[in-house]
Amino acid sequence: MAKPNKKQPTRTVDIYCAKCKTQLYKYRKGGKGSLVKCFQERIVTDYTTEAGTCPKCLINFAREALIRGLPAFKIIGGKVTFK
Repeated sequence: MAKPNKKQPTRTVDIYCAKCKTQLYKYRKGGKGSLVKCFQERIVTDYTTEAGTCPKCLINFAREALIRGLPAFKIIGGKVTFK
């Protein structure tokens, strides 16, 4: 399978918990689509204490997975928003 581009996107988005609006990540997102996965190498700033869990309301918003051979978080639908 094809690996993601080595050159990372320049646009950063802030990812928030949909329930309590706590900021979770600052992430380099490519493309215009919805947020389905977060490659761990593209996370600029991580505000979580435990992987895939909101630090304030403690809901699980993502699962760890290997996507195209790289570690990533698969986002659970409707659990996060981004700007």
